[in-house]
Amino acid sequence: MNRFKKILALLASLALILTLAGCGEKKTEADPNKPYAGTTLTVFNWYDYIDESVLKEFTEETGIEIKYTCFTTNEEMYTQLAASPSAYDVLIPSDYIIEQLIREDMLAELDTSKMENYSGLLDWIKTPDFDPEGKYSVAYMWGTVGILYNTTMTGGEIDSWDALFDPKYQRSVFMMDSVRDTLGAGLAYLGYSMNSTDEKEMNEAKDVLIQQKKDGLVKAYTVDESKDMMVAGEAALALMWSGDALYAMEKNEDLAYCVPKEGSNIWVDSMCIPKASKNIEAAQLFIDYMCRPDVAYKNQQYIYYSTPVAKVAEEMYSDEEKENLTLNPTQDIIDRCEYFHDISQYNDLYTQVWKEIKQAQ
Repeated sequence: MNRFKKILALLASLALILTLAGCGEKKTEADPNKPYAGTTLTVFNWYDYIDESVLKEFTEETGIEIKYTCFTTNEEMYTQLAASPSAYDVLIPSDYIIEQLIREDMLAELDTSKMENYSGLLDWIKTPDFDPEGKYSVAYMWGTVGILYNTTMTGGEIDSWDALFDPKYQRSVFMMDSVRDTLGAGLAYLGYSMNSTDEKEMNEAKDVLIQQKKDGLVKAYTVDESKDMMVAGEAALALMWSGDALYAMEKNEDLAYCVPKEGSNIWVDSMCIPKASKNIEAAQLFIDYMCRPDVAYKNQQYIYYSTPVAKVAEEMYSDEEKENLTLNPTQDIIDRCEYFHDISQYNDLYTQVWKEIKQAQ
């Protein structure tokens, strides 16, 4: 074979190899078990609020890559979403912000008929107050707001918001660096709705929270870090979400949690898809995956909050977990709680009140 023929043969072989390689890629793309392989979903969630191994397993099962990003408060999440509506594919915010996003037409309608695990959610959580038709959100976790306390420092049981304002707890109270939760506690302490938009009531709540600081009770305004500080015995009391309280109580037997008798907040964090997402069908697949009982159980065991998946709550919890009032509050506890609702039309009032509280010396 002369040199020219050798070159032709080599080129023909190379072309065949490239053709076969190309065929292999097309086969992977057309895999009916991984229709969205190669897609990247950006999931926007709270810090320390998912077992990241379930994200890796989702990628292994579907071929969908996850870019996982975090926020600290609902307000931070909203600001970032408003600035870049198409930057995220799945959001996991709380009820009142979801209500606002629905009103502002920022969320995509979900096709739950394509979610085989959706039917397994607890019935009451499918159509919550903030999304009454269940068109825009699927519950992720739920819980309450209450007081985590160290029984060796309090000398006994705590059952009232009064404790957060008791002068005996000098430099021993962690309040949340969260406008709705801390203001809500102040409003509930005064006997008002945690959703109040009445200027007089708001100013009264502001005054008691400023006085709390002036009396030297507040050690710090914190969010996620307070649970570990309570485990370490750094304060007697902390305004806290129930799941963080469960985490802390498991690590320190001196800690206990209460939903104050005057009433508090019951909340639901839900999975939503921004209307501007370019990957809506793949995002729905992710949401449905998170509702699968084995995934939901693994995730719940990692983050401690209450699951909306009925099979987990009714069959997979241990007897001890079923009897735990922090994880499974009784109906009378639930009945004295209220959802937070959208108060965005009063943002100026809330912002000004919160600013004065935080700046008070």
